[in-house]
Amino acid sequence: MKCDVLLLVTVETKKDEIDYLAHALGLLGVGARIIDISLGSGGAVWSPHDKIAAMDRVVANTKEKLQQATADRNAVVVGLGGGTGGDIIMRLMHDLPMTSRKMLITPMPFDPRAEVADSSIILLPTLVDICGLNTILRQVLDNAAAMIAGLCDTVQTGMSKTPSIGITALSTLSGATQNIACGLRALGHETTVFHANGFGGAAFARCIADGSFQAVVDVTTHELTRMLFVGSHTAMPTRFTAASSKGLPQVILPGGVNFLGFERIETVPASYLERPHYRHSPLFTHVKLTADEMAHLAGVLARDLNQASGKTELIVPMGGFSSEDTAGGAIEDTELRQVFWQTVSDTLKPHVRLTRVDSHISDPETAQVAIAALCDML
Repeated sequence: MKCDVLLLVTVETKKDEIDYLAHALGLLGVGARIIDISLGSGGAVWSPHDKIAAMDRVVANTKEKLQQATADRNAVVVGLGGGTGGDIIMRLMHDLPMTSRKMLITPMPFDPRAEVADSSIILLPTLVDICGLNTILRQVLDNAAAMIAGLCDTVQTGMSKTPSIGITALSTLSGATQNIACGLRALGHETTVFHANGFGGAAFARCIADGSFQAVVDVTTHELTRMLFVGSHTAMPTRFTAASSKGLPQVILPGGVNFLGFERIETVPASYLERPHYRHSPLFTHVKLTADEMAHLAGVLARDLNQASGKTELIVPMGGFSSEDTAGGAIEDTELRQVFWQTVSDTLKPHVRLTRVDSHISDPETAQVAIAALCDML
């Protein structure tokens, strides 16, 4: 097998476990090289400040070594770690190519969504802590070895360079994204769709920065509600400026900007439940924005779009911004849409085209307007 397997681990605390994994790989004919990311505490209990500083040093010292080891090679990077080791490993993996082969074996003492939002990392839960070998951990490591061997049997050809159009989506307006994506594909364009749920937008922005797209259609600008007000999300400071910075043609719609995204209804603060709201599913609850929040959001979005150096058009579908913002919907509000329209009208600079349509965002008519706008730009 022509493959380099690099094992990232804190040897000073996980030696037995990493030796077991290396041995299991050897039985499958896979060689591995261990890269030690130990802090060098010697068993001493450090202050939080000293520990964090040591973690930063390990990341800095290991980053270049890891990048050199993976450059122009058929490599699989595997990390074994808990809280501290897992954090170091995630930071190192994040600096590798977005879709390169990476695996973290961990008890996952963290919410992994932010960590894998813009980097393709295989997460393998150990179920038990990595604190001595036992039946469960050995089985998990055996499974890991089999998966790693499978990855080694293939050669990664790299990210496709096919010109693509980046599109954002959310289930509350899946019809909108589907109509636009299918329409563009029918015209011969490749499309790449991202779930704008507070985490998918990070990958969307990173792909733009990496030069993966020839244009974007940001159907679901809902993530701005999470960044400005409330809702689970990861840090993505370039989410609404990346395309502008690249000078890409971009079509923008206010998909999902009319609601706040919460999780299970029992976790929603009581003050928000006093507003119009609904259960999108057992896992998610949507709460309507206030007029003041909408005005603030629309102003922020318009000012971000004002930075655009490429052709840009904001299309506002006055028939509704999401599935329940329609006649008889749980959060229908024509006045809220008017607040958005008035604010962007007052804030956008002349070089950003502003188009108003009477249809709902998920109507085929809206998709036709968006597709025509993008085709004119291209």
